[in-house]
Amino acid sequence: MKAIILASGNGLRFLPLSKTNPKPLTKLLGKSIIEHNLENLKGIVDEVFIVIGYLGDKIKKTIGNNYNDIKITYIIDDEIVGTGNSARLAISKINDDKVIIMNGDDLYSKEDIKALIKKCPSIAVKKVSNPSSFGIVTIQNEKVIQIEEKPQNPKSDFANIGLYCFPKSIFNEPIEKSERGEYEITDYIKKLIDLNNLNFVEATYWIPASYPWDLFNMTETLFQNMKFKNLGQIEKGAIIKGDLYLGKNTIIKSGTYIEGPVYIGNDCKVGPNAYLRQNTIIENNCSIGAGVEIKNSIIGTNTNINHLSYVGDSIIGSNVNLGAGTITANLRHDGETVKSLVKNALIDTKRKKLGAIVGDNVKTGVNTVIFPGRKIWPNKTTHPQEKVEKDLM
Repeated sequence: MKAIILASGNGLRFLPLSKTNPKPLTKLLGKSIIEHNLENLKGIVDEVFIVIGYLGDKIKKTIGNNYNDIKITYIIDDEIVGTGNSARLAISKINDDKVIIMNGDDLYSKEDIKALIKKCPSIAVKKVSNPSSFGIVTIQNEKVIQIEEKPQNPKSDFANIGLYCFPKSIFNEPIEKSERGEYEITDYIKKLIDLNNLNFVEATYWIPASYPWDLFNMTETLFQNMKFKNLGQIEKGAIIKGDLYLGKNTIIKSGTYIEGPVYIGNDCKVGPNAYLRQNTIIENNCSIGAGVEIKNSIIGTNTNINHLSYVGDSIIGSNVNLGAGTITANLRHDGETVKSLVKNALIDTKRKKLGAIVGDNVKTGVNTVIFPGRKIWPNKTTHPQEKVEKDLM
């Protein structure tokens, strides 16, 4: 069987992280989002067609032409005019009668994929607390009878989660561009509904990543299934409480205190006297120095946080250097949820605690303070003692 992963979008809501890296390549616990999904496709499909567009060469370079014995074929979508167009481009290269289709930047489970195949043609759905923010599916007599995009008065709380098993033949049906000028995969869903031929599976597992702070939800879930190992070195005097994954050639120096679950990749140095708290991810080749505290944060590859800094509820890109005494403030004084600027609109993150979102190749001067929810674009530099009160673009 074949699968299609839709990974051509430019991820505007994911800036500044998507400025230098396509969203599906965001790393969590040593693997990108797209690699986590490829792991779940192993043993189910023999070939995956990845539709690429924005920064697609990076995806090709990272994944290659074979992933764990799954053949990888790339389909280039230069136009980027909707998921319906991306899927149709890939379908034209597939001879099988039916195909799995999934978004490239959400996390799905192997069990749900298997269940979809058994009920094909089928769509995966999951109950949500805010149905007006999603494409909502209405079900009757065990069939999908309607799909509406972000309805004001939703008829159900089942969200379309972007995971499907479709017959190839449905893509022979013509569709028109939507009001926003895109070919929507939901129009093919409506064709199947018209034929009274669309089943559903209520998913057990789905973690979307629309905004950068959604990565924290992904992290918590991935930690639940993580196999913890010690492949590195822990000096005498370091204290480890809870689960820890320690990569090859990584050293934890004396006086360091770790409260798991924590993931630390290969070739890292931590401490002496560092403090790592729950749900922290530190990717390969990082240096975390003396007196540094990191809590519930994601630290990209080749990043240095070497002296007396605090990083809380933050996402730090790759090749970043945080100067001594850099502080990421993560809680508003008024106790309100943190707001963040997305596409020129202030979005409520619904999070009481959210620190900084820092792009790749950023350098902060000593004693930089970054206010809650603020973003720093790639390649930017702050001055010593600078207060980042607005996004630094």
